[in-house]
Amino acid sequence: MAAMAAPGAAAGGLSFNEDSSHFFTSRNGKRLTLQDVDGWVEQYAGTQVRELILNVNAMRTSYASKVWDPIWHGYDPNGPDDQPLMASLTPEGRKSARKWIHAAWQLNEDGIDLYARWIAQARKHKLSPWVSMRMNDIHNVDDEKAYIHSEFWRSHPEYRRVPYRFAGWPDRAFDYGRREVREYHLKLVRELAERYDFDGLELDWMRFGYHFRPGHEREGAELLTEFTAEVRRILDGQQKKRGHRIRLGARVASRPESALGLGMDAVTWAQRGLVDFLVITPFWATIEPDMPVEQWKALLKGTNVTLAAGLELLLRAHPGEKPYQKNSLETVRGAAAALLDRGVDRVYLFNYMDSETAIDQVADNARILREAGSLATLAGKPRRHVVTYADTWAPGEAQAIALPQSIAKGQWRAFRVPIGPAPGAGKAEVRLGVESADARDWKVLVNGEPCAFVSDRKPEKPHSPAPMFCFTAPLAALRRGYNAVEIEATAGGGRIVWVELALG
Repeated sequence: MAAMAAPGAAAGGLSFNEDSSHFFTSRNGKRLTLQDVDGWVEQYAGTQVRELILNVNAMRTSYASKVWDPIWHGYDPNGPDDQPLMASLTPEGRKSARKWIHAAWQLNEDGIDLYARWIAQARKHKLSPWVSMRMNDIHNVDDEKAYIHSEFWRSHPEYRRVPYRFAGWPDRAFDYGRREVREYHLKLVRELAERYDFDGLELDWMRFGYHFRPGHEREGAELLTEFTAEVRRILDGQQKKRGHRIRLGARVASRPESALGLGMDAVTWAQRGLVDFLVITPFWATIEPDMPVEQWKALLKGTNVTLAAGLELLLRAHPGEKPYQKNSLETVRGAAAALLDRGVDRVYLFNYMDSETAIDQVADNARILREAGSLATLAGKPRRHVVTYADTWAPGEAQAIALPQSIAKGQWRAFRVPIGPAPGAGKAEVRLGVESADARDWKVLVNGEPCAFVSDRKPEKPHSPAPMFCFTAPLAALRRGYNAVEIEATAGGGRIVWVELALG
């Protein structure tokens, strides 16, 4: 691993993303007021949040756009739940959708521009207001009639990425190889830049990450670079009117080769001075504490780009693991400590909202906001470092996923666990999830030092659905950065489905 920055040397802090539906659905049931709107911003004042990033769209906008369909396009506020806009949904789905649609419609009817208000309130509370644009949101595209889809998408099936099959949502994403698709999205960029006085605009290429026909990503990368250059020109034109620099950011896949293989040539964007802020991130299925920060830092050397590591809400040890589980305060601490120690400038929270789409222990959210952006505030606190995987790959790219691994009696398996700074005090445990075996007599070592079995209890969630086995690790054996966990099945084989180092 490349040399790491000294602990605490990175700029630090949090970037927080609020999606385009959560506020409306979570505050539904009453007529929203300015006090409700302003109160949402206040909870982030005085925390480690530096950039408050406001997502304004999926396929439709949550404000009264003149160039895209707003979420309430086609909505009858006096009509029943099964009105045409929502008719394709289940009865429960209609009630949920209507929360978003009606609350956004009501704010607009009352003359409250949510995002303009939030931008002003953010500055009042010394937060930097950003707007985030999802570049290819494809929620629910298995239902062509769903309320969430734009008329433009419905009317132009020929603009879709994979017109010859439907193997999953990404097949029905827009194909940015089409000039019409790029221009359609630039219309919203222009409107946002004219309408809102933000500090920065984020192009979210990870919602949903697939923007070109398979095999056309190389020429696609050139198109996205020119697209990004055009966005930069639009912002440069507006900043003369605003009187301040307008930054441009992008969210891209977690590994440089995968991002480029999907057409996201983020390194070129940075080298050309097109972007100021880059978020490397998984898509959705799990958190990814082992993103190759050192590679990104080397590729970005000589640029002025702020590098952020995106933390997703879910945690899974491998792609087949069910049920889905959310991160906890301790697993967020673990991922944040590992990534900050490797040199990222920000920890970026995605889907960590104040209710519903949130960690299970919502009360712990306030601690995440006050701790997860700095090694200093993470120091000495319990944290968990779980082996996960990368959930986004370019078409045909070879995938390296550590778990699950079968192991026979007498065989060895090894795992690398990045922990960030090594703890100076406390205790350490190796925790294994193992199917079809009693692992209490297995041999477990950390960096060559033996560990002793102590318990077959399960920790608090998240944890493996399989039986778990905990081994005390010598604290002195731990190293900054990567730690090697070696396992020998000495008493019958099984299937390893979970590996973690827990520090406390």
